[in-house]
Amino acid sequence: MGRHPLRYTHEGMVSGRERGAFATAIREWRRRRRISQLELALSAGTTQRYVSFIESDRSVPGREIVVRLAEALDVPLRERNSLLLTAGYAPAYDDTDFEDPRFDPIRNALERLLDGHRPYPAVIADRHGDLVSGNVPFWKLTEGVAPDLLEPPISIARVILDPRGLAPRITNLDVYGWHVIDALREKSRRSPDERLNALIAELTQTIPDRVRTDPNHLGYAVPLRLRAPQGELSLLTTLAHFPTAIDVAISELSLEAFLPGDAATAEALALADG
Repeated sequence: MGRHPLRYTHEGMVSGRERGAFATAIREWRRRRRISQLELALSAGTTQRYVSFIESDRSVPGREIVVRLAEALDVPLRERNSLLLTAGYAPAYDDTDFEDPRFDPIRNALERLLDGHRPYPAVIADRHGDLVSGNVPFWKLTEGVAPDLLEPPISIARVILDPRGLAPRITNLDVYGWHVIDALREKSRRSPDERLNALIAELTQTIPDRVRTDPNHLGYAVPLRLRAPQGELSLLTTLAHFPTAIDVAISELSLEAFLPGDAATAEALALADG
């Protein structure tokens, strides 16, 4: 059979070398999730011995076990498709363009969510953190931002932290900026993305050194403190995802909504949106 035998499947054939790539990928995902072979085996409904055989490239997993391992490791749908391809199987999850007419109900629902959040800012972002859509209060916050930062693709993190963006108006940039960076790092840790890593490296150079405490925090969360014509706004960030999505594009969307951190901010945003 040679050094790298071929394994035939219904979808085609996979070389021994490619099988080794799958074994490596499973090991990396397990280590990234910081779980043992036994924990993975229990979650995937198999045995530690079988997981060990897969990771050491001594066993060829079937399509079902590939999916179960990916689910147990909470691998994002895009990367699940990659795992299936590496193992020699066709992708299991569609990756439909968000502008596809089939997404009209979802797209319309998201737009209603954005509009319903007024007078407070809210945005929809894709997997890179680029803007998909934003409501009117969000666009009002970006007044004065360098025009090129608002040219698609619009990186929301860059709009916030770039010196030509909102950064000069953020009074607690040494705290809030690192919250943004840390969130990007966690996102990249869970779903590796070279473009996201490059953005992290870029933005890390633009914000002040990290401080350990913020004497002006609200007691339960660190707000975004932003100078505006109405005075200093205090905004809290909330995030929502689509955990039951079975389409790659939908699974990677996130809704980022801002809430007022005090009564003065609520009143100022209501007046600005009036």
